[in-house]
Amino acid sequence: MSFVLTAGLYVAAAVAEIGGSFAFWSWLRLGKSILWIAPGIVLLIAFAVILTRIDAAFAGRAYAAYGGVYIASSLVWLWLIEGMRPDRWDVVGGLVCLVGAGIIIFGPRAA
Repeated sequence: MSFVLTAGLYVAAAVAEIGGSFAFWSWLRLGKSILWIAPGIVLLIAFAVILTRIDAAFAGRAYAAYGGVYIASSLVWLWLIEGMRPDRWDVVGGLVCLVGAGIIIFGPRAA
């Protein structure tokens, strides 16, 4: 699987998970209608399905690498959706996580 396709799947999974979780956050913490959970459920199901499309021999490895993408994507969400610009420590931490995710998913493996 190509780098671009793998990265795209990870980003799509992150958007689905963060969006789904944010729907519940909006209902429970921001006082939005309970109807917000409907798209939340759909997005969380989409997240699970998308993550299974990652080309990894083991689920744990796919999930571990996803963790780094999730962290970086959450910081983008913070900025674009919630209007709070990440500070330099957020950016550095997110980059470190992405490097770690790349090492996990693209590192050479013994045959």
